[in-house]
Amino acid sequence: MNLRRHLTLRPRTLAGQHLAQVGRALSEVTTIDDAIGWQKLLDVWWQTYGHLTTERTRYRDGTWGYTHDRVRKAWNLLHSLNRKGTLFTYLEHDNARTTSPLKGGINNGIRTVLRNHRGISEAHMKRAAEWFLTLREIPLERAHELIQDLQSPPEPTLWESPEESTGPALYDTGLDAGEGLWLRAGWVGRD
Repeated sequence: MNLRRHLTLRPRTLAGQHLAQVGRALSEVTTIDDAIGWQKLLDVWWQTYGHLTTERTRYRDGTWGYTHDRVRKAWNLLHSLNRKGTLFTYLEHDNARTTSPLKGGINNGIRTVLRNHRGISEAHMKRAAEWFLTLREIPLERAHELIQDLQSPPEPTLWESPEESTGPALYDTGLDAGEGLWLRAGWVGRD
């Protein structure tokens, strides 16, 4: 996104267009070998268009500025992140490829579990989150040790029917012809 801020979606110069392609190729990096290939691609860009980042132009008011300032800022952004070694830390440490702790952190897994099991009660939500965290803490091979044997099965709860009323039902589950369910004829909106 920072690269897009400098170059826009449609860069005018050929150097900007190629640098935008290099930036878009960054999202396809999933392995260390891909990262090395991307770094080579960035180096090829520098060898081809690097001279444009140092060109200067004199403005009408007499001050000097970089001719291709936006391309220069985009190049400096990619180059400095690559040089510092912070661009591919997600590959080295096997983390999610994001800077947002909500999208790639532990909270994202909990949120995904709860989204996949919509409709459960709050107590079950807490239990699902607890299991998710437990499974991330201990190896999956040892997860069976956490299961406790129940001495006796829980007693089933009986549903008690409400008291019968003497009058007609206010709400009922049966269908009645008086409601107009079978009296309709023709298409809706036509005579």
